[in-house]
Amino acid sequence: MTHEQPPDLPDEHPQGSEPQLPEAEQHEDQGDDQPRIWAGSLADYNNGRLHGAWIDAAREPEAIQADINAMLAASPWTAQTGEPAEEWGVFDTDNFGDCRIDQHEDLDWISAVANGIAEHGPAFAAWADVMEDRDLLPDFEEAYIGEYDSLEAYAEAFIHEQGYDELLDRVVPPTLRPYVEINVAGYAQDMWLRGEVQVYHRSGGGVWIFNGQ
Repeated sequence: MTHEQPPDLPDEHPQGSEPQLPEAEQHEDQGDDQPRIWAGSLADYNNGRLHGAWIDAAREPEAIQADINAMLAASPWTAQTGEPAEEWGVFDTDNFGDCRIDQHEDLDWISAVANGIAEHGPAFAAWADVMEDRDLLPDFEEAYIGEYDSLEAYAEAFIHEQGYDELLDRVVPPTLRPYVEINVAGYAQDMWLRGEVQVYHRSGGGVWIFNGQ
């Protein structure tokens, strides 16, 4: 389980000291594989405190916002000064896989991605990360082909599923068959160049393959 680094947080801190994420809060979510965000109060952060909470993200945006509001209502900065803590940011994430979540990410997007990951697993996080048009996010099930060791491994599996090896066995004389092979590597490269597939390399090795058309 890994945590992304807090993205682009404000750098205003008393005496130049930056508040650190408390160890208990860094690890309190271990043992749970559901996507979460660590939402923190910017008023507290800018005044040398780190106040926030881990929030389950695989829910409706309104439920996430309610938890954020509760976190802001408990702000130490508000308790000290009487000034409301209204602004917040996503300081950290957990179980979002390869999908990057910005500090000021829209809750509708966070909710959609988190629910997709909860339903489909880490491949959905990769799909969300490569989507230029966010309206295409629901197309995951139609677009997702599968997980393979490499693009070449997918091409080899595709050739086998289509029966091309058996076709060669039938039409090529047995004496020549050992010398007739399909250029799997070249075919895999052309599939990608023609835009037939999208390839997302997993950080732990292997690839996820998506339909490119």
